[in-house]
Amino acid sequence: MRDGENASLTAKPWLTIVGLGEDGLAGLGDEAKQAIASARLVFGGARHLALAASLITGESCPWSSPFETAIDVVVAMAGMPVVVLASGDPFFHGVGVTLSRRIDPAQMRVLPAPSAFSLAAARLGWALQDVVCLSLHGRPLDLLRPHLHAGTRILALTSDGDGPGAVASLLRDSGFGASGFIVLEAMGGPQERVTRQTAARFDLADCHSLNVCAIEVIAGAEARILALSPGLADDLFEHDGQITKREVRALTLSALSPRRGEWLWDIGAGAGSIAIEWMLADPSLEAIAIEAHPERATRIGRNARALGVPSLRVVEGKAPEVLASLAGQRRPDAIFVGGGGSAPGVMAAALAALRPGGRLVANAVTTEMEAVLLACHAESGGSLTRIDIARAAPVGTMTGWRPAMPVMQWAFTKPLADAPDRDGEDLGNMQGVPA
Repeated sequence: MRDGENASLTAKPWLTIVGLGEDGLAGLGDEAKQAIASARLVFGGARHLALAASLITGESCPWSSPFETAIDVVVAMAGMPVVVLASGDPFFHGVGVTLSRRIDPAQMRVLPAPSAFSLAAARLGWALQDVVCLSLHGRPLDLLRPHLHAGTRILALTSDGDGPGAVASLLRDSGFGASGFIVLEAMGGPQERVTRQTAARFDLADCHSLNVCAIEVIAGAEARILALSPGLADDLFEHDGQITKREVRALTLSALSPRRGEWLWDIGAGAGSIAIEWMLADPSLEAIAIEAHPERATRIGRNARALGVPSLRVVEGKAPEVLASLAGQRRPDAIFVGGGGSAPGVMAAALAALRPGGRLVANAVTTEMEAVLLACHAESGGSLTRIDIARAAPVGTMTGWRPAMPVMQWAFTKPLADAPDRDGEDLGNMQGVPA
């Protein structure tokens, strides 16, 4: 039973979530107005409460900080007539999503208004189904980067009046300064304003705090474009030579086989390229990059931001010791071992941590690591692949093939029968797993 759920409650919802636009009460239907007028408690931001003030007969309850505490208060009111005021569509990056985690949707009545994205598309005549809709409210602007492809249309909701200038700067500095850049402010209200410029020439002052940036992406000759396929160009990453090269990286990601909502450990992450491209495959994917070298760990963070996955978690530490500290958390769905895998206990700890049914991929360029992977294959099965890459290079006045170091790759799926009795089992006590 969810928090706030009570078997004695009738089927009639006690919580009404009302979406408000900048036009305030004028944009509400009779059902929403009646709900506000009859509510014992009305929760919302100061702006929302001010817009609805003439209808509120109960107690006005501004959101408190921290926000989770305010949600606790709403949950505690179960059974009473309560209204929560929200911006636009409460279930599109809105408070409705948060409330539904705590309150049974059967106890809610939701009366949405058009979202900021819907209003912007209507103003511009853009087909919303063909547009990238991105909330940057309280989130890093770097999340824009994977979507910057020529011809793409993006609607980005920003945090405040400084947001449009920051977005324009990111576009300009990344080689997309020629992109069409439209700022739509306070849509639906008396202060609505729509301004069309290019990102490079953006000079709009005093932007309203409620704004959406509409971007028609135009890529310059030096634009930093992140391809949709795995195996990004090596020069897109900062690195000191410790990086899984693009061809091997593409094959490695194929073997890791990312699926929606999964969690990756990248052990010995180097430049973080595997973890970063794993996360670029889908917004639902998460990863931890584990790196013993402090300078490389810092560099991974920079790469993650520059390549549009700022939420990549970087853990500085040496395997296998650092893996034990992660054992009590969510077990990984996939693990890549790129560096340090030949150290005693690393492969055993990685295999022990992997959830049943999860995938592990390990690459070897040294004979020592090859020996470890041969032992793993002999003990546990899986597949072994040898990857040989050669690149054309000058040979005197002619051209010849210069081979890269060959890579042995072991790919393994953990049998479901290997499930331990409990999550978070001490990795140092696992038996029967090759070191």
